[in-house]
Amino acid sequence: MSTRDVLVIGAGAAGSAAAFHLAAAGQRVTLLEQNAHQTIKPCGGGMAAAVQEWFPFDLQSVVDEVIERVEFSWQLSDHVVADLQDSAPFWIVRREKLDALLTSHAIDAGAELLQPFRVKSLQRQEGVWQVTADDGRQLEARAVVVANGSQSAWPEALGLGPKTLHHASTMSVRLEGRGNLKTGSARFEFGLVHHGFAWAFPLAGGVNVGVGTFIGRNAADSDAVLEQLLPSLGFAPQAGKRQEASLRVWNGHQALHGDGVIAVGDAASLCDPFLAEGLRPALMSGCEAARCLNHWLNGDSNNLADYSQTMRQRWGDSMAWGKRIAQVFYRFPKVGYQLGIKRPTAPQRIAQILSGEMGYGDIAQRVIKRLLLQR
Repeated sequence: MSTRDVLVIGAGAAGSAAAFHLAAAGQRVTLLEQNAHQTIKPCGGGMAAAVQEWFPFDLQSVVDEVIERVEFSWQLSDHVVADLQDSAPFWIVRREKLDALLTSHAIDAGAELLQPFRVKSLQRQEGVWQVTADDGRQLEARAVVVANGSQSAWPEALGLGPKTLHHASTMSVRLEGRGNLKTGSARFEFGLVHHGFAWAFPLAGGVNVGVGTFIGRNAADSDAVLEQLLPSLGFAPQAGKRQEASLRVWNGHQALHGDGVIAVGDAASLCDPFLAEGLRPALMSGCEAARCLNHWLNGDSNNLADYSQTMRQRWGDSMAWGKRIAQVFYRFPKVGYQLGIKRPTAPQRIAQILSGEMGYGDIAQRVIKRLLLQR
């Protein structure tokens, strides 16, 4: 049995990004995807255009819309509008198209794709990872990237990521037609969802609507929320194809690496605990994982600790503040809306956070103090 350099479990955004950069660096990479066919993923699809700098090929071919305007509301009224034309662009993509593009470039760079391949067992013996599929196929590799999403069992089994998982409960709805959502506009509704919010992002020929709850154990009554929200967007209350999901969100600084193994994307619990941003940290982690693994495989470093440290500095430190903001904001959402979203500078700050120009740490102490004093 020939030994690969890296096996990547999961051909989503994070896994395919890692596979591309590793293959482009000359490593022997195999992508393992459990689904036989491409599936629609319950993801809003929003990401900062700044992620383009991490790839040598054009991502705009999979961009459905460029967001120039964001509308906020409280219980479908009390509107706030933010013009983002002078800010870093924010893109909306369909996840299945983005994932397919990244996977295609990974294959062109020399990566191998095995699909379907559902990993049944994963163990390390004498410095080599041994992977067995549920159909009995066996592979070996010097390193493994765990990139198979929020439902992955491998991070916990391998001691990667937070010891206590925190989940957001979400429902995503794909709608045909644009309703009354304006071209280049996105919508955030903060008043209808207990401990969370709802969103509407434009797609080519459609709209992606979501409902998410971010603190507490009970999911939102998404159907009841949608019965109110969808008509305000110009759709029938029961319209659209609906998908429920449980999404791991950031929940503390923990090692994301082990002996020859790294967790990336949702499997690493990197999703923003306040705004539910998941695509940018997924792509960031895939690219950083490839960089650190390439050094390690080439003998330029003794371990993969640099990956965990870099992700803490580039993402985790901001998310630690984001978690604190979320805990206060979603417990006192009306106060949060009045003192946060309705402040003249707030929409611009949100745009800067989503674009990566600013972290939560830059605003957290002022925001939390304001919310606690006024609750």
